[in-house]
Amino acid sequence: MYMDRHQPDLGAAAWTMPARCAACGVRMASLCGGIPARALEALNRIGRKRVLRRGEALIWQGDVAEQVGILHHGLVKLSAALEDGREQMLGLAFPADFVGGIGERPSSYGVTALTETELCIFPRGALPALIEAHPEIGHALLMRAYDELDQLRRWMLLLGRTSAEERVASLLRQFAARGTCPPGAPVSLPLTRQQMAELLGLTIETVSRKLTAMKRERVIALPDLRSFVILDAAALAMLAADTP
Repeated sequence: MYMDRHQPDLGAAAWTMPARCAACGVRMASLCGGIPARALEALNRIGRKRVLRRGEALIWQGDVAEQVGILHHGLVKLSAALEDGREQMLGLAFPADFVGGIGERPSSYGVTALTETELCIFPRGALPALIEAHPEIGHALLMRAYDELDQLRRWMLLLGRTSAEERVASLLRQFAARGTCPPGAPVSLPLTRQQMAELLGLTIETVSRKLTAMKRERVIALPDLRSFVILDAAALAMLAADTP
């Protein structure tokens, strides 16, 4: 359940939300929104803000993550490379998403900023003791893990059983759903055409053709290379075959 800041659980006469948490625009959508005041205060004590420049890594593939975090704004990619240098983008993390694992195993993927990205980061090594003291944090992390697993399975379905048109339309819907733009306003498209192709398992030519076809059919508008406008939401959903 979400914590009502006017009904703290600290057993004190009053509770003041940490300033950083009060100013966080994604708090209620992140795992912080599902933990009580005592746990939020403890989490806040070990957290700090970090800004990643575009192309900067938070976690390197093969390393044990020293930091995990919650995105405030920006976008990061999860990607893995083969020994010969070929890289595959495995997914994206948006504001309110949690990135990184709390285990001591080397990470099987890297986490890299695609845009300037701000996170609230926590030392991974401090989390086990924090979870033991505040089981609600562990429960919130477990629910996030279940959600990510469900999203991964849907993504496997998208890549394995849908057409190129459905994949591109689904990605556009995902960007629109995770953005904060009002209907009819331009939606940020932070990926290049090449990155979209890599993520969707397509060629750059195919991605460009599908976007141009959607523009021609007035399903979307393309004001520039880094944004789009949904002109017909119902038509875009139909093109995506309602894939999440």
